Amino acid sequence: MEPTTITTGTTTDTTVTGSETTGVDQQAAEAFGQEVFGHYVGGMLTYMIDLGIRTGLLDALAEGPATSHELAERAGAVERYVREWLAALATGGIVRYDPATQTFELPPEHAVCLTGTSAFNVAPQSRITTLLARYVDGVADAFRDGGGIPFTAYRPEFTGVMDQLSRGIMDDALIDRILPLTGELPDRLERGIRVADVGCGTGHAANLLARHFPASTFVGYDIAPDAIDRAREEAAAWGLTNATFEVLDATRLPVDPPFDAVFAFDTVHDLVDPRGVLARIHDALTPGGTLVVYDVNASSDLADNLAHPLAPFIYAVSTLHCLTVSLSEDGAGLGTAWGRQQAMLLLADAGFEGVTVHDVPDDPLNCVYVGHRPTGDR
Repeated sequence: MEPTTITTGTTTDTTVTGSETTGVDQQAAEAFGQEVFGHYVGGMLTYMIDLGIRTGLLDALAEGPATSHELAERAGAVERYVREWLAALATGGIVRYDPATQTFELPPEHAVCLTGTSAFNVAPQSRITTLLARYVDGVADAFRDGGGIPFTAYRPEFTGVMDQLSRGIMDDALIDRILPLTGELPDRLERGIRVADVGCGTGHAANLLARHFPASTFVGYDIAPDAIDRAREEAAAWGLTNATFEVLDATRLPVDPPFDAVFAFDTVHDLVDPRGVLARIHDALTPGGTLVVYDVNASSDLADNLAHPLAPFIYAVSTLHCLTVSLSEDGAGLGTAWGRQQAMLLLADAGFEGVTVHDVPDDPLNCVYVGHRPTGDR
């Protein structure tokens, strides 16, 4: 049999000889090989974006075109590293390079996606890729032996990364785009009610709500002490007297006095015991009280997610974090793509009525579930 050569671009990468090439469409194999290498290229560029956040180079380049020397001076970085980093981004199409002047530019349309505080800034998403890469070995062990990696093993880095991922979204969307999906809840918040945020992380969402609705009181609960410390620090810095935070497992959520509303932002799919937590939230609400779950917008059926452009990211993050932290404690292992169908069933099983699900405007990754404890419950 003649050797079969698979090429990507202009470089010959692999020569395959043997029976494994029998019946293989060589052109299709070459095309797929190029696609795979495209994924590898994207992965490496993800690390370059992460470096740009950590070093301040992206923000510095957003100020205007610069040579590698000028940018290094702006950012207080070593020029030789900056030059190599810029070369990676230039060849990756993220920055533009002018050979005549040897200057690099971050176009404004790219800058809005990689810098700033708006929800358009997707650069912080690179941090989750960098973080989760550290756990591949441990997850591989879990594939063979079962179990998983406990949530504590991801901290404290995970706390900071998740804060970066969610902060811009909450700043941009919580009050103006998420709350309007919850029916009469904004009016009730204006009048003054008692609210819990379950799995509050660094508490930024609860603090935003507390600042916007001073007549209401908010309590954030999370199992991570480092996250709760940051939540308290922000509340103090903002001078909030209506937001408090406690380290607490959600299965022990206080039921007396009850809450008028409970929020759960990107929390349920990570839980060891989601059924138990949802039932506890139900019992902790006043009759007619509202539960708002902000979570990943996907189907519970893989077939429905095949065309979802973010599905590979969702399932990969699940494999390397959300699924394994639950399975590490023999939990339900919902996974990030637990999906609308399963969410509706779990909420109904927990006793919530009138559950609705809503797309979040300009947010393809998440949706909002709104349910109520029946008014006749006692």
